[in-house]
Amino acid sequence: MLHEFMIARKKLRLWQKIGESYEHVLMKALGYAMFRNDYEQIQIELNLGLRYTPDLIALNQNEDIEFWGECGQISIRKIHWILKHTDTKKLVLFKIGFQAEALIKKLRKEIPKKYRPEGRVLLVNFVSDIVNLSLQKDFEQIPESWFSTYQV
Repeated sequence: MLHEFMIARKKLRLWQKIGESYEHVLMKALGYAMFRNDYEQIQIELNLGLRYTPDLIALNQNEDIEFWGECGQISIRKIHWILKHTDTKKLVLFKIGFQAEALIKKLRKEIPKKYRPEGRVLLVNFVSDIVNLSLQKDFEQIPESWFSTYQV
């Protein structure tokens, strides 16, 4: 199913694949809207030929990974792999109505600090009713009341 979002008056079209939830598609659109000004080259699901394909990605002129975004369910193992095997400068995890403190505690326990230096990993936790709040699919900016952020 095709979903059309308006992000700062520009159309963003995202396909919802078989087995993919609408919430996953929505998080990609919201993440894109939140970080598009910080990372002008941000793209959705660009295959880098790595073990994993990011939901959101931004490369610099040298094709180094400036930003990697993962939406929804993600294993600690996958997060660890991304941090260990890529030079990703910023990894952002997008969740909806999640127990953030429990995840942060687990990440800090299971992923060595050398792979998650200060400022490298960010958790964006959208409020539980984000689907209802975003029904118009038209975002100039994402209101701060729609999410909380946590440094890991």
